[in-house]
Amino acid sequence: MTAETLTAVDIREILRILPHRFPFVMIDRVINMRGDEHAIGIKNVTFNELHFLGHFPDNPVMPGVLMIEGMAQTAGVLCLRNLPSGGPRSMYFLTIDKAKFRKPAVPGDTIEYHVNKLSHRRNMWWYRAEAKVGAALIAEAEVGAAITEG
Repeated sequence: MTAETLTAVDIREILRILPHRFPFVMIDRVINMRGDEHAIGIKNVTFNELHFLGHFPDNPVMPGVLMIEGMAQTAGVLCLRNLPSGGPRSMYFLTIDKAKFRKPAVPGDTIEYHVNKLSHRRNMWWYRAEAKVGAALIAEAEVGAAITEG
């Protein structure tokens, strides 16, 4: 596969590639794509997101599992966008490894999900991801997924 560099994938393209819909779309755009090797997913954290109603009303903190989902969705866009066209495909989580949460994300933050491919075997893909706000590393994990036809 060629190392095509794209400036950005906007929300329309994300919605075309991924099956997720509101309120479970955890990325707003994807930038700095290099083939299926690297990308940065962007998430603008806003106070009006549904999870802040209960997590936590007096101290809104984005749930860590939703940051992991943002990492996985960035990897999903990176992987699915670069596969040869053919029939419809779906990508499903297989593994979450080495997850660490260092600092909370709060309304007003812009999270960058820096995702790098670790390996690919048949229909399985593994990525390393770091969530950053500015220069601060706030979370990290390795995620794996499988692609199925249909």
